[in-house]
Amino acid sequence: MNTIDLLIKNANIVTIDEQNNRARSLAVSNGVISQIWTAPEPPQDEINLTSETKVIDLKEATLIPGFIDTHNHLLMYSLFRKQVNCSTPPNESIPDILEKVKEQVAATPEGEWVLGWGYDNTLLSEERHPTRKELDRIAPDIPVFIRHISSHFAAVNSKALEIAGIAEDIEDPQGGRFGRDETGRLNGVLHELPALAPVQAAIPTASVEEMASLIGEASNDYLAQGITTNSDAGVGLDLGIAEFDAHLKALEQGNNPLRMRFMVLHHLLNQEGPFQHYSAKQLEEEIQNRSKNRATLDSAKLFQDGSIQGITAALREPYYCEPETYGELLHNQKDFNGEILDLHKRGFRIAIHGNGDRAIESILDAYEYALTAEPRTDHRHRIEHIQTGTSEDLNRMKALDVAGSFFINHVYYWGDRHKRIFLGPDRAEQINPLADALERDILYTLHSDCPITPISPLFSIWAAVNRQTMKGEVLGEDQTISVEKALRTMTIDGAKLNFDEDKSGSIEVGKLADFAVLEADPTVIDPIKIKDINVMATIIDGKLVYGQETFPDPN
Repeated sequence: MNTIDLLIKNANIVTIDEQNNRARSLAVSNGVISQIWTAPEPPQDEINLTSETKVIDLKEATLIPGFIDTHNHLLMYSLFRKQVNCSTPPNESIPDILEKVKEQVAATPEGEWVLGWGYDNTLLSEERHPTRKELDRIAPDIPVFIRHISSHFAAVNSKALEIAGIAEDIEDPQGGRFGRDETGRLNGVLHELPALAPVQAAIPTASVEEMASLIGEASNDYLAQGITTNSDAGVGLDLGIAEFDAHLKALEQGNNPLRMRFMVLHHLLNQEGPFQHYSAKQLEEEIQNRSKNRATLDSAKLFQDGSIQGITAALREPYYCEPETYGELLHNQKDFNGEILDLHKRGFRIAIHGNGDRAIESILDAYEYALTAEPRTDHRHRIEHIQTGTSEDLNRMKALDVAGSFFINHVYYWGDRHKRIFLGPDRAEQINPLADALERDILYTLHSDCPITPISPLFSIWAAVNRQTMKGEVLGEDQTISVEKALRTMTIDGAKLNFDEDKSGSIEVGKLADFAVLEADPTVIDPIKIKDINVMATIIDGKLVYGQETFPDPN
């Protein structure tokens, strides 16, 4: 009989096992679930309690497996938390944003940058980006860089362009564009990551130690939402190898209690990158050794288009608001195929950002090219976001055994504007085709893409079940899924996507003791209230990492 480190009793345990069993109490030994009972309190002759055993009486609260968010940006979020909040709400107009930035300018020493994040041109009353001239008026001498909510755009002032060495005669980079005014002069708006890159390269960055500390602070927000396993979907995206080192230091120092997975940017793995000669196995071993087994390699990460709301996602049919615009692919198909094949041969699982259906088609072409040249079973290569995937695309995903992670929060935050502005009514109804993917038995998960949207898994589940927009409309009712399936997408299906279904994702004997405690059962309450359920506690390895050990009596 194992010595019990943690005993949880009087719980409503939603196991998420294959039979959707329910239980009432369980025991944890050495961080692993050792026993489960259907009785509120286990039989005394089946347990071995000691003076060191923690006993938690949940008093009918709901216990579920810890949430698994398979795509967000923890480091980016940790840095944004310290920057000027330019989002809507609270900012309704460009003058509102300028006032916030002006306050920060006044408090910023000479030689330092003012950084902001979160503005959305389509929500501002002017329905446009802030411009270089507007930022120059409040900050003529201090560089300013404000990032769009999608992270695919930014607005900067003249000082920032000067420091970055961006002159009026600069040519647009492949996959990006420098915005210009009616006279042809730079207007300070940077379109897509290749255009952001030279400015970001000029911004002084926090040290690895500082970033590790910030990750620790931000991880508390994730724990408060019941997340126990987390994938950073862009390690190396903005700051290169420093991001990789900062993540590992946060884990080495114990700042970050989350189980971490790294989606490593492809430029760290290609011919100019520090891991150019690494196989996936070698990089995996380095990550595990340096993190003391708190992190693992998830995938090699690439982008093949931008964002729908930025009119840079690559579509087969033109944008509703701009009939001449289709968006563009970020990589030439031949070069793209070659890079995917190289990563595939080196053993990497690959994850590729694809919002537009033309980008999704390109990604599938590249996967098919690699799998034809070098077949591999159970590769679980991924497509990220899949906003406008068609039935044809989903059929190919199934045939190629490609998994997906849907940015479901898009329905709420951008659905109204997709219908009215970007995609039109018909295509907007079909964004995030969860029911179609389920019908084809495609492995998929949901994600928040934090800081693009808040990190709540319960909100993502709510969005998948209700598909309600900000205006309260139901967008694509035929693509809703059940509460039970939505809950699985952020627990056991997340574990499957992570190649970890034998260890996590459900409450079963022998699996890791990672749990979230909820004040209500999402499978029982009115589905429209799921997003409002309070997370009462989070447990990792059988240890309380968020919340309290005592729980109130039910009403």
